[in-house]
Amino acid sequence: MSDYTELDKKQDVHILHSMGYAQELERRMSSFSNFAISFSIICILSGGINSLGQATAGAGGAAIGLGWPLGCLISFIFALGLAQIGSAYPTAGGLYHWGSILGNRFTGWLSAWLNLLGLVTVLGAINVGTFYFFFGAFGPQFGIEDTLLHRVVFVAIITGLQAGINHFGIGLTAKLTDFSGYLIFATAILLTIVCLVAAPSWDLARLFTFANYTGTEGASLVWPGTVSTGMAFLLGLLLPIYTITGYDASAHTSEETVKAAVSVPRGMVSSVIWSALFGYLMLCAFVLMIPNMDDAAKQGWNVFFWAMDAQVSSSVKNILYFLIFISQFLCGLATVTSVSRMIFAFSRDKGLPASSMLSRVSPSFRTPVAAIWTGSILSVLFVWFTSAITIAGTPAYSIVVSCTVIFLFLSFAVPIALGLVSIGTAKWPTMGPWNMGIGLYKVVAVLVILSMALIFYIGIQPPNDWALEITVGFLVVTAVVWFAFENRRFKGPPIGDAIARRQAEIAAAEAAVGEA
Repeated sequence: MSDYTELDKKQDVHILHSMGYAQELERRMSSFSNFAISFSIICILSGGINSLGQATAGAGGAAIGLGWPLGCLISFIFALGLAQIGSAYPTAGGLYHWGSILGNRFTGWLSAWLNLLGLVTVLGAINVGTFYFFFGAFGPQFGIEDTLLHRVVFVAIITGLQAGINHFGIGLTAKLTDFSGYLIFATAILLTIVCLVAAPSWDLARLFTFANYTGTEGASLVWPGTVSTGMAFLLGLLLPIYTITGYDASAHTSEETVKAAVSVPRGMVSSVIWSALFGYLMLCAFVLMIPNMDDAAKQGWNVFFWAMDAQVSSSVKNILYFLIFISQFLCGLATVTSVSRMIFAFSRDKGLPASSMLSRVSPSFRTPVAAIWTGSILSVLFVWFTSAITIAGTPAYSIVVSCTVIFLFLSFAVPIALGLVSIGTAKWPTMGPWNMGIGLYKVVAVLVILSMALIFYIGIQPPNDWALEITVGFLVVTAVVWFAFENRRFKGPPIGDAIARRQAEIAAAEAAVGEA
């Protein structure tokens, strides 16, 4: 950060003050660190591997060759919309702030709750995925079994480690997520090479060949019941859509990033581009390595380990498995950062119970300690509760994870859609230094709305058809809570004269954490 001048620092703080917030968090993240935290949460070595069965047990090779780029394009459109707003309003918990300033108190509050629910459950889903990967790779050596007790204890331990690292400052977390960025690149390249070398042949036509394995032996563990080939392809889009998310972390760490108005949008967009590219090469190489696609479909969720066991030597496998496990752990680490900054930002505007505690920043570590541990504990409780019950024969965990994708993308879509009518008005008068132009932004916003409709449609298909009831139920409860309680209590972020009245509080808050 040698090019980060005192003038740049003053500019970052001035932007933050102009929105009514103090520089309580420590601004130590470089532009690369901001990219790396989103790239680490996307982590093609986590969702890209753990969710492979959604493709190979559905539409086969075409779900990767054609489905992956299509799903990544959908995520890229969302990232473009968020990046443009993030350049104009670079604050922690950005989605909440954007939903408020581009809409009103309710849309901001709704964006916050959708994003918060999505982040907490995604953290749980990531760490459960890490458990299943560790179980498949090293379970027998460590005596780990796929039981509720082992799953919850494993998730609690690694989540506690991730929270502990976050507790001790953004400097350590940023160093580890920087390392994670390089590690994901290197491991994805290594896995790609190994797969290509081990492939019986490079039958590229396999990547564009449609199949329909839904309802067949083994594949029914992923997609119970038979659906049309077109629906199988759409269901396979959940692989890239679920994997290529988490880029909102660049916005959540805005107040810890230098030159945030430029670094944040670049971090969002570049993390999606590089993840999409390297993920595509890696997954295409894996599909080429598979001995037989019909046999692969029968493996269901276990297809990655099945193919690696069949084609790759034990020594090479173990090296790759270790690198992938570390990458998945660091993915969870970055997600804890994102969750905690969302909780912190929402709490400082009194949007959560115990807001005064959750918005407190440690003077020693300059981190929102209570928010870090609260988000982490909630994610473990989510894993425990949903793993212990089933709904209509389907694990509640699987259904809620499907809802998570819907909630997260809804939280992205709300401020982007609001921007469609707010851009160029008093609510959003200037675009920010990262500028795609008003016309292009409006096109992006319309595409986001259409994409959101597609994601919702896919997300409520069997075996997750209960996701519709859960989503509608959540929205009904949200409406009741808003009109019965929050509409009178919640004031939203400071706007207009409220910003000027906060200046004394800003000075006091910065003095309390030693901000010069």
